[in-house]
Amino acid sequence: MRKRFMSALVCLFLLTPAVATAAPVRQLQVLTYNIHHGAGIDGVVDLERIARVIEQSGADVIGLQEVDKHWSERSNWVDQAAWLAERLKMHFAYAANLDLPPLNPGEPRRQYGTAMLSRYPIKNFTNTLLPLYPTGEQRGLAVATIKVRGKNLRFANTHLTSNNNAERLEQAHKVVELLGGSRQSTILVGDLNAKPEAPEIKTLTAVWRDTWSEVGVGPGYTIESDHPTARIDFLLHTADLRPTSAEVPVTLASDHLPVTASYTFSR
Repeated sequence: MRKRFMSALVCLFLLTPAVATAAPVRQLQVLTYNIHHGAGIDGVVDLERIARVIEQSGADVIGLQEVDKHWSERSNWVDQAAWLAERLKMHFAYAANLDLPPLNPGEPRRQYGTAMLSRYPIKNFTNTLLPLYPTGEQRGLAVATIKVRGKNLRFANTHLTSNNNAERLEQAHKVVELLGGSRQSTILVGDLNAKPEAPEIKTLTAVWRDTWSEVGVGPGYTIESDHPTARIDFLLHTADLRPTSAEVPVTLASDHLPVTASYTFSR
């Protein structure tokens, strides 16, 4: 009996290190959404509708595009990122790609751009302005570090130009320049204003994997939300992240449909 007991102890001792050093599997739900400053297909600005879409998705980390911050009367001068963060009890960061002085002295600056929401703290947040042509509208790449249960994730959010293919391609190359060459776990989301076969999208998917192509079902169209015919909203990721599902929720809260995906990672 003593020999059997000692043998059992030795076996347990040998097995314990393997269990203790096993990498934890982390799960993350991510959403990208062009919210059209909160205006739905009906033309009504209603941030509560946007909040419910995000809430129902179960997303942990969200990239939003076309977000107003004291911009104009069209959105009632609301700081939309702050409003959504308070409503959803999330951390947030805002990237102003358009930044204008107030109409009256002492009022907040008028800004328009992208935003991040997260259940986890957002750190090291930066926004880099992307190449701009004379007839274009300034766009940017917002990047942050988000620690997900002990693991650092680089989360990037962008909105490429809509009216110039050459400008958009140059912006895509700039995104690769800013983010490429790193081994850091990365998710890049945004309204890229181009279809999957476009050169600018191919530029990005040569570096990062297209989540919808891997696990999405159907065409994944996102624009226009009442009759979608094109996929221009993307979630891209590094190879160490494994997507397990992707979905395009149906909603008329914006002119775009959101895209959400689940990932696991352990590195």
